[in-house]
Amino acid sequence: MAMNAVSPIVGPYRTAFGPDGDPPAHITVRGLCKEFQGDVIYQDFNLDIPRGKFSSIFGPNGCGKSTLINLISGLIPLDRGTILFGGKTLSETRIGYVFQNYREALFPWMSAFDNIRYALKLRKVPEPEATERVNRLVSRLGVKLDLTRYPYGMSGGQQQLVSIMRALVVEPEVLFLDEPFSALDYEMTLFMREQLQKIFEETGTTMVLVSHDLEEAVYLADYVLLLSRRPARIADFPHVPMARPRNDLTLADTGFVELKSHCLRIFQREVHR
Repeated sequence: MAMNAVSPIVGPYRTAFGPDGDPPAHITVRGLCKEFQGDVIYQDFNLDIPRGKFSSIFGPNGCGKSTLINLISGLIPLDRGTILFGGKTLSETRIGYVFQNYREALFPWMSAFDNIRYALKLRKVPEPEATERVNRLVSRLGVKLDLTRYPYGMSGGQQQLVSIMRALVVEPEVLFLDEPFSALDYEMTLFMREQLQKIFEETGTTMVLVSHDLEEAVYLADYVLLLSRRPARIADFPHVPMARPRNDLTLADTGFVELKSHCLRIFQREVHR
């Protein structure tokens, strides 16, 4: 994606995908409106999120980052607007969602394996098939965890990895992640970033991550959605051109440093508006 391309929707970066060889839009948001007790969060908001890519969302505190993915995923209702997934409605689309609080997301009375399999049980998948799908996912991802253990006997990062696997076992078309590493210590955060990157490369699932960490948002993503203060608009939507897999050397790459600085300038501009 050209860095100076002009969007037909907003800003110096193009947010409509497809016509110039860019990935086609997977999630299309048009005319989104949402208020909470008279406070306007989104007003006639438009957005295209590309298919098979990793998009991160970053912006000022309270701008509506988590609200946006909650609206798209149907966790909270729209006031007005249309959201489609490759032309399909939410009810016609398989989605996964990984919450920030992994301790509340997992059932403590179930083993890690049963926690993952529970997502298939809800979809009435027969138990033998569900067991096989969990085993296949574990093998495909190369996860080396003792899944007979219970959540309380696992580290925070291991619990969050189980949460991500539970979201993936249903083979979602889109995976939403709401600040999934914010409750982890730094060592475990680094571990989980690498795990998530491997999962993305292995599955090719469209992923949308809300992050409060700019370095993380740029490091993990193919595109960084930068939001303004509310009512939120798209301040920028730059492409992250660094090759995968990314590692410590990526953080020192000139292109990475320049893009991170660009995003920081946009963020600071919006904070001080």
